[in-house]
Amino acid sequence: MCCQPDIFRFMRTAGGTLVPELNATGQMSETSDKVSQPQAGTAAADMDPVEFTLRKRLPRKLPRRRNDVYVNMKTDFRAQLARCQKLLDAAGSGHREIYIHGLGLAISRAINIALQLQACSQGALQLAANTSTVELVDDLEPDDPDEGEVLTRTRNNSAIHIKVFYPDPQ
Repeated sequence: MCCQPDIFRFMRTAGGTLVPELNATGQMSETSDKVSQPQAGTAAADMDPVEFTLRKRLPRKLPRRRNDVYVNMKTDFRAQLARCQKLLDAAGSGHREIYIHGLGLAISRAINIALQLQACSQGALQLAANTSTVELVDDLEPDDPDEGEVLTRTRNNSAIHIKVFYPDPQ
């Protein structure tokens, strides 16, 4: 399944560095069309007129196991909650533990799902959370293929990994 890339405006400085174009309020300019450069005579006249499209690559995923759930903001919350509950409640083959993974904006949703599962079990489930930083890679593609090569940019994003489990009976 492919999704539309987030597209922002970037400029190349005379030294070759890519910098985000800022609007009058100092925030990154966003467009639904394509990335473009300022016109000559503006404050950034020393920029090369190269247009780029920012394409965010999918993050590297952990090894996929049957009891892993990757939470995102596009899927309905109730559907993700039901999937987790189904994994824990499956008759006979139910897992004693599941792992809920959330990245970036989906961290709060992952936490909410884990807390909902714990509340629905009347405290029978326990939670163990770990946080990490994930390195993501973005591609900056020139709109005109003759303008240059595809550039890559790395950035960091926060992630959470929550183990939801039934404690061992003693």
